[in-house]
Amino acid sequence: MQLGDRQYSAVQKFALVLGPLLFLALYNAPFVILNPAADKVLAVAVWMIVWWISEAVSISVTALLPLTIFPLLGIADIEDVAAKYGSPTVFLFFGGFVMALALEKVNLHKRIALTIIKLTGTSPDRIILGFMLATAFLSMWISNTATTVVMLPIALSVVGLLLKSDGPANVSERNFALCLMLGIAYAANVGGVATIIGTPPNVVAVGFLQNELGIEVSFLNWMLLGVPFSALMLAVVFVVLVKWVYPNGLLQLAQSHNVIDSELTGLGPLSARERRVLIIFSTVIAMWVLRTSINQWLPFISLSDAGISLLAAVTLFALPFNFRSGDFILDWSDTVKLPWGILILFGGGLALAGALSDTGVIQFIGDLVSDNKTLSLLLVSAALIAIMLFMTELMSNVALTAIFVPVVAGIALGLDQSVMSLVVPVTMAASCAFMLPMATPPNAIVFSSGHIKVHQMVRAGIVLNLVSIVLLVIFARILVPLVFN
Repeated sequence: MQLGDRQYSAVQKFALVLGPLLFLALYNAPFVILNPAADKVLAVAVWMIVWWISEAVSISVTALLPLTIFPLLGIADIEDVAAKYGSPTVFLFFGGFVMALALEKVNLHKRIALTIIKLTGTSPDRIILGFMLATAFLSMWISNTATTVVMLPIALSVVGLLLKSDGPANVSERNFALCLMLGIAYAANVGGVATIIGTPPNVVAVGFLQNELGIEVSFLNWMLLGVPFSALMLAVVFVVLVKWVYPNGLLQLAQSHNVIDSELTGLGPLSARERRVLIIFSTVIAMWVLRTSINQWLPFISLSDAGISLLAAVTLFALPFNFRSGDFILDWSDTVKLPWGILILFGGGLALAGALSDTGVIQFIGDLVSDNKTLSLLLVSAALIAIMLFMTELMSNVALTAIFVPVVAGIALGLDQSVMSLVVPVTMAASCAFMLPMATPPNAIVFSSGHIKVHQMVRAGIVLNLVSIVLLVIFARILVPLVFN
């Protein structure tokens, strides 16, 4: 959320001044914490953390501090810092953004969502399931915010038709509306976990692993972890909402079928432009999944996930829809909708993580942990996942990932354990904020519908948060070692 969209609070005003003051205090401290270079990085890190948590300025502006301050303090040359902002993982997400723009421009994302909903049926529970499946699938490829914005008006049409049909809403009808709204928000959050480009925290973690630890996480490897977790968590969300916390007990909603059919009819038949985008979209997914095999079959080329993503982006801009008129699928003017600030945020997080690694801060954390031989890996894993999950209820999950993942990596090294066994589940936890409206944009968007009260979201969210912790701990112990052996 931008500062212009809300009142600038007293806390933010205080944090705006506190951040640089803490930086100056640490920078001029009469003692050495780790070493002179590391102390400089820690001073900048504290400044960034204060601004990121409070959003005293835009989190993307805060992400520019390494590019501004590191060269001034002699921490790193500006060329080395700037290289982090052009990391391959940044361009991987850029290509994903461009594909999302194309899907939205031709309205293909809405057609996909409506088709999935229509296939699931018209009973209340099936309608909720259909909306959740459609939302989760779209959120794998486009931002969870855009996905929720697409799904909410359709859901409101179904709810409005139901509530108008029988006079004042009873408990069952209110529960149906509540489950539908919460189901969309939670599915948007959970769906993004499934792919690297599904949600920004995934990209931050993958970039850190590749740049600082030399661990390459392919699109397919992430999906081997992300898709099972998303599917399982989606099933848990559905059961918790519909069968346990807010059961509706309704029998049939035949009118909803008319709403979906009407929306689909309004889109008309599949257009030639939609078909081209669908072909490119499907081809890119196939290339991501089969990249390793393609490189083996065609040894004269070397595909990377970021390269595939950029190839898709260039194709969407360069492939004419009408050669004579110069009409392309995407024009550069379309990128005005692209969230450039998120790309800068990735770069700032990677720059900070790189400096923490280069100056020995991460190694220090690892040594500190390794000195304590009594720590249980299971308890450490559960604690780190819980910290990430509950902290992301209160602050940007992207900024939190940038701060927390290097610390988690240091702890893993200190325990002499696989970094992946802690970093991956902790990163996934950043997308499992279910309790509060301000935790994620999808939560805030559905909360604005008027069908949800804060205590209702908290009641369902606390259960789902706890279930998420258990599932992520299990994944960390069982599935992560199988994928990254």
